[in-house]
Amino acid sequence: MPTHVALVRGINVGGRKLAMADFRRILGELGHTDVATYIQSGNAVLTSTEPDSTVVADGIAAALDRELGLAVPVVVLDRDEYARAVADNPYPAVEETPKLLHAVFRAAPIAQAEIDAVAQVVEAAREKTGVPDDATAVGRVLYLHLPEGLGRSELATRLLRPPFTKAPDGGGTARNWATVTTMQSMVEG
Repeated sequence: MPTHVALVRGINVGGRKLAMADFRRILGELGHTDVATYIQSGNAVLTSTEPDSTVVADGIAAALDRELGLAVPVVVLDRDEYARAVADNPYPAVEETPKLLHAVFRAAPIAQAEIDAVAQVVEAAREKTGVPDDATAVGRVLYLHLPEGLGRSELATRLLRPPFTKAPDGGGTARNWATVTTMQSMVEG
């Protein structure tokens, strides 16, 4: 059976609570097996008879809304897509300090117009702050290299707000590199 990584956006922040026990229960009730969650931010590895990650994501999002009233975007990648996202990291030197690297997973490949907009935001943020923050889009992932961390990053602030969050997937969902690699270890089992 296909293995998937499910990433829920914006839970356990801003009043949107999702206990991981409830998340695992809902995933099981949807027919997914071998369900494992990681920390409290909506990360799960699961197997499913459904090979299409978009169908899996839509089912999870609908169940979270129906069961818990959580209308939140869900991004799902299959095993190969997730492994490719990890391998495609354009900032491998940062892996030693995973808090400086984040991956924003998107429901669909990032369009060229958005890639161009990201480049403009990178330039504007650097001009404003002098900090060499950077962002690179590869497929369905926007990688954020933030030398001074996420909390102080002008670039992250700009990219994690409208207009970038107006996409149907809410602009995707971000994970720090430590979480990304831990999830990869869970996938590899």
